Amino acid sequence: MWISAELAAEKLGITEIQLSFLRENSLLKPGIHWKSSPYGQKKPWNPKALYNINLCRKVIKKNYLEESNNIAA
Repeated sequence: MWISAELAAEKLGITEIQLSFLRENSLLKPGIHWKSSPYGQKKPWNPKALYNINLCRKVIKKNYLEESNNIAA
């Protein structure tokens, strides 16, 4: 259910930078769309994010449709 940023970006058809942008701008919510990886943590703590691909896809489709409608208007 939870996959790496690299794999999530590939499956969603976006870049890892775009995926990070969605997360950092609160379109993807912590604990719902993404969570911190519990594996391989070192200090200083800089966790990698894991993503729920199905829930992320819904957000991306919704935002894409809204953008398309705004452009068409």
